[in-house]
Amino acid sequence: MIHKIGVIGAGQMGGGIAHVFAQSGFEVRLADVHQDAVDKGIAAIRKNMERQVARNKLNEAEKEVALSRIFGQVGYEKFSDCDFVIEAATENEDIKNQIFKDLIPHLPPASIVASNTSSISITRLAAATDRPDRFMGVHFMNPVPVMHLVELIRGIATS
Repeated sequence: MIHKIGVIGAGQMGGGIAHVFAQSGFEVRLADVHQDAVDKGIAAIRKNMERQVARNKLNEAEKEVALSRIFGQVGYEKFSDCDFVIEAATENEDIKNQIFKDLIPHLPPASIVASNTSSISITRLAAATDRPDRFMGVHFMNPVPVMHLVELIRGIATS
């Protein structure tokens, strides 16, 4: 069962992914390479949720509860209890592979790892991890909180 979500990348896509998971009741760890990026990502999530409140899509209490579920950080040490981690970094295979190399030692063996890539082979990315059978593509559409569409992509080894 999935309870805690890790999101790597606090930019537009990662922030949107963290937003919808937190709003859906999941505890979210949102990571980026610099604290400034994490802070900007959380500020953007807050602003987008305030827009939802203004449009009566969310009430103030729901917004505050959702925001309380998001924990920003630099690094992956606190991903040690995440059941599902989604990478939403820049579309550069070398960067993504380095992220997975750095991430994997911090994850429990049962964690599922995913990439939000729209153009890089899921099979190649999965091969850079210790769990190609527990790796998949989860391609969210932009803007994530508005577009209720997610594409799931399996690699050759995805179970």
